[in-house]
Amino acid sequence: MDLKLKDKVVLVTGGTGGIGTAIVKAYLAEGAKVAFSSTRQEKIDALIPTLNAAEGQVAGFVADMTKEDEIKGLVDAAKAKFGTLDIIIPNAGYEGKAHPVQDMTLDLFEEVYMMNVFSVMLLLKYAAPVLLEKQSGSVVVIASAAAYEPTPGNSAYVSSKYAVAGLTKCIAMELGGAGIHVNYICPGPVDTPMMKRIEQDFFGDSMTHEEAMAALAGQYAMDKRYAKPEEVADAVLFLSSELASHTAGMGMHIDSKVGPTS
Repeated sequence: MDLKLKDKVVLVTGGTGGIGTAIVKAYLAEGAKVAFSSTRQEKIDALIPTLNAAEGQVAGFVADMTKEDEIKGLVDAAKAKFGTLDIIIPNAGYEGKAHPVQDMTLDLFEEVYMMNVFSVMLLLKYAAPVLLEKQSGSVVVIASAAAYEPTPGNSAYVSSKYAVAGLTKCIAMELGGAGIHVNYICPGPVDTPMMKRIEQDFFGDSMTHEEAMAALAGQYAMDKRYAKPEEVADAVLFLSSELASHTAGMGMHIDSKVGPTS
């Protein structure tokens, strides 16, 4: 099936992380042009030679997604490199640290919200005018199954994903009239370095990786395993494509817990 993504210009934040790299590779395979951000130039330099991209098809930019001036600079640099933007993928995120509420700090909440909510708002603040000028385009925010599923001890991360889901729905209403479809992806556990950090945070050394995966993924419907980053990327491609052009404000689950969710 042709997703009609060839020569589209895509901006992906957190492009050197587990899900981000899968998204970058998936768009390149479709013939899109990809700009991505990372926290360090060394990560960009290590990733680009592995992408098998055509000359001029991909570019990486260092940007701190907690700083408004660097977010604006990222959007400006990506547009300058490729001439326009068609698809925006706010992917960069932070899991924070698990604490019960009595041990939570405002600093930790602010740190999680800055990456998971405020950076998304700021990215779209500066990218939306490009899409509005074109009267076309799409946005797919990487949220989380946590946007629907409370987890004891993980209030900062979970509430930030509830928040970014609400933010995305509002932006979908704001931009939809201009032909820009805005949606979000809600993965459950994904086989990435972030997931390994979550295992360590929740279980320490009391479980092996296999035991932790069974505990965390065993309550989900599919295969009792973590999702693959490529499975998340496939969903992102579909939601950003013209095939989903009349879909807006939707949270697409990648796997789902057995039983009702709130």
